[in-house]
Amino acid sequence: MLLQFTKDKLAVQVYATRAEMGVAAADDIAACMQALLAEKETINMVFAAAPSQNDVLASLLSRDLGWERVNAFHMDEYVGLKKEDPQSFGNYLNEHVFSKANFKNVYYVADYGLAYEELLAENHIDIVCLGIGENGHIAFNDPGVADFNDPLRIKKAELDDVCRMQQVHDGCFPTFDDVPTHAYTLTIPQMVSADHMFCVVPAPTKANAVYNTVNLEITDQCPATILRRHDHAVLYCDADSAAKLLAEKE
Repeated sequence: MLLQFTKDKLAVQVYATRAEMGVAAADDIAACMQALLAEKETINMVFAAAPSQNDVLASLLSRDLGWERVNAFHMDEYVGLKKEDPQSFGNYLNEHVFSKANFKNVYYVADYGLAYEELLAENHIDIVCLGIGENGHIAFNDPGVADFNDPLRIKKAELDDVCRMQQVHDGCFPTFDDVPTHAYTLTIPQMVSADHMFCVVPAPTKANAVYNTVNLEITDQCPATILRRHDHAVLYCDADSAAKLLAEKE
């Protein structure tokens, strides 16, 4: 580990490589799952659909962790796409997560739309596995859309230009104009209602977002700053995404 510190309540861990970061995060998530499953018959987990999560998910899903006692949710989906569509988040998660383990239940946002609200109301979330967007968003709560006091659990949100361009950078769509303009997203209060949050953020394109998450005022203009108020949140970075933090500590 290159660097470890706490900012407000947020634990920050920086690793030399993306692979080391993924294994470390998977180790912590696995330990959390095992502790919860020792106390509860089933647990509820939310997963993010993004290439940034590939390393941690690959490591986590290679382990026998009692997946048959886990209900799986995800945090956002483009409006107008079915879960089978190649560029949908549901399809990504099925390929990288849901088909890799024998989950008790898998709940796709595309199957419910805004009715996902009722499902979330009935199922307290134990663990959220998330990333941070280039604009500081968590899920699709972009600056201008994010509301730390949102009364909803899920909503239809308009995506800002930085968020849409990130989908091109991630290789999800060929051009900016191909990216949908709206998505369903879990809200900030729904995300932070989870008991545990494991936030994995690699790559140089996220260096500004990581620095801002740690250093800016806690505000919905940088939505990820809300992680610093959570009692059990950890931010995992590689040397690229934490470049500005590392430079500051030199």
